[in-house]
Amino acid sequence: MNCPKCNVDLVKKYYKGMIEVDSCPNCRGMWLDFNELDKLEDVTFDDDSHKGSLVHFQSKTNYPCPQCGSDLDEFQYRLYDLKLEYCAENSHGFWLDAGEDDRVMTFMSQRAADIQRKLDAESTWKQTLQAMHLFLKKRQ
Repeated sequence: MNCPKCNVDLVKKYYKGMIEVDSCPNCRGMWLDFNELDKLEDVTFDDDSHKGSLVHFQSKTNYPCPQCGSDLDEFQYRLYDLKLEYCAENSHGFWLDAGEDDRVMTFMSQRAADIQRKLDAESTWKQTLQAMHLFLKKRQ
């Protein structure tokens, strides 16, 4: 397989020792098979039901899919300020330019913290309401 950005042969490597990816030694981009983007996200946030929709504002590019050669689509990743490419035609996978893997993990870490903060706030509010109900019951 060749890099969709610079046409150099991709080499297999283990990303952070856990996911086998095809990496470009020239531009440092990486090809993730279709389920591997989810595995990357799961390193910092594995609650799929709270990740949000993956693909927004999709458009065609001139970059070829390393597996089938069809044009990759570019999309806005989960409504964050990040654009990734993927093989929309055959669902082969995702292309991440150098550094985009770290941005995905940062976004997922922030999402996990946001969800936890929301759950904590809801729990505190529930306790406050229960205390108010008990107080009002005693006053009756």
